[in-house]
Amino acid sequence: MIAHTASQSRRLLARMELAGAALCFGLMAILTRRLTLPDMGFSAGHLAVLRFVVGALVSLAVFGLVPGLYRPSNHRLLVARGLSGGAVVALYFYALAHIPAGEAGILYNIYPVIATALSLVLLRERPSVHLWLALLTASLGVMLVLGQGHLGAGIRLGAGELAALGAAVFAATSANAIRAVRHSDNAATIYFYFCLAGLPVVLPFALTPLPGGWMPWGLAGLMSLLAYAGQMLMSDAYGTLSVSEASVWLQLLPIFQFLLAVPLLGERVSSWGLAGVLITVAGVAYGTAFGARRRMDGGPQA
Repeated sequence: MIAHTASQSRRLLARMELAGAALCFGLMAILTRRLTLPDMGFSAGHLAVLRFVVGALVSLAVFGLVPGLYRPSNHRLLVARGLSGGAVVALYFYALAHIPAGEAGILYNIYPVIATALSLVLLRERPSVHLWLALLTASLGVMLVLGQGHLGAGIRLGAGELAALGAAVFAATSANAIRAVRHSDNAATIYFYFCLAGLPVVLPFALTPLPGGWMPWGLAGLMSLLAYAGQMLMSDAYGTLSVSEASVWLQLLPIFQFLLAVPLLGERVSSWGLAGVLITVAGVAYGTAFGARRRMDGGPQA
């Protein structure tokens, strides 16, 4: 009974961490879109490099404050996760710089479905029917939000769109890598390697002159810290939740991004958008209530 209560508490904490990660990543995407507009002067490559440099420096500071926190074990998987994550950042930031944030979001956000499918092969996970239903319901809500009722119809596939799709594939791979490496390494160590291995991937895209001014650099620093917080929360949650259950909760990311864009970017809320928000929240609630039933009854983890 005590073990069951402790397990439930850990799962609740992990879900809260994913909700927090979704909020951080949503704000990060909005700031990235704002910083790549002409009046700010940053390129997608500049921001990607800054994100990794700030993340590595913060990680080193944390390691100095908490002795023993840096404990790398599975070096090969840590580097693989970092390289894949570097590709995600480079491609997604490029997409945000070249196409509307909503369009980039609807294409990028297919990655939870891809991640869940990959987990069947790579990690031998077996999501319950409830989790599949919750994931598909939440995905439908996100598509309504970002597609304004058109479910993505009419989106052309230019360079920005292809970059968002590529980022989704690499993000799905990264999700499975994080889940696998969490069996041997902590979230702080995983993030540090993410920054070290990801930096060479994005560095060639940041060779143009940097902008000046305290406002752009202040916002860029905030963007980097939000990325750090989001990655730490997400990596820690993967130590408790399966890829499929985490994928359901990560559907909150574009929802937060959509809602935050109203006050921060001046975007409008449509009736389709509100309907999509409600459907997504319903899908997340359903997956939370019923997705882990098989595990609670003694079966494999959902």
